[in-house]
Amino acid sequence: MNSWNRGDGKMIDKAEIMDESGIMRAITRIAHEIIEKNKGVEDLVLIGIQRRGVPLAKMIAQKIYEVEGKKVEVGVLDITFYRDDLSMLGEHPVINGTEINFPITNKKVVLVDDVLYTGRTARAAIDALMDIGRPSKIQLAILVDRGHRELPIRADYVGKNVPTSRSEIVNVKLVEFDGVNKVTISDIEKK
Repeated sequence: MNSWNRGDGKMIDKAEIMDESGIMRAITRIAHEIIEKNKGVEDLVLIGIQRRGVPLAKMIAQKIYEVEGKKVEVGVLDITFYRDDLSMLGEHPVINGTEINFPITNKKVVLVDDVLYTGRTARAAIDALMDIGRPSKIQLAILVDRGHRELPIRADYVGKNVPTSRSEIVNVKLVEFDGVNKVTISDIEKK
C-alpha cells in the first residue's frame, strides 16, 4: 500500500477501483456514448481540463478515431484563473496553459476531466470556454464521479460512479504523470 502525508494526517491507499484495463474499458464506453449521443463526430471537439483530463481526452479521441475513422480535435484548458478558490491555492498558483488552436464557436465541446466531485472545476471550465467562444453545446465526460456535488453539475458521460466519504481521496494515476494507469481510493490512516 502506498502512503503519504497530506497535512492533516497520513494518507493510505485502501483500494484500487480501476486497473489499466478498467480505465480502457471506460474510455471505450465513453467514446461510443459520445458518438451515439452526438450522432457521429461532425463539429465535435474534445477539451481536456489540465492536468489529467488532457491525456484522458487524447485517449477518447484515439478511440473515436478507431471507431469512426475520423480525427476529433483535442484542446487543453487551464482553469486556474477561473477557480473560485484561487486565493486558497497559494501566492503563486501553477499555470499549465491553455492550448485550443481551433474555433469552438458553434462546436459541440466535450470537456474531459478525471474526477467529478463538487462541480466547481466543471463550472470554472465552462466559464473559461465561454471567454474563448460560444459552443453550440457543452458536454462533460468524467472518468470517476465520486458524488458530493456543491453545484448543480452532472456529467454526460461517466466511466465509473464511486460513492466516497468526504475524507477519502480518489487518485487517478496516468502513465503520463505517474508511470501507471489506475485509480485508487485513499483515506487518512486510522490510529
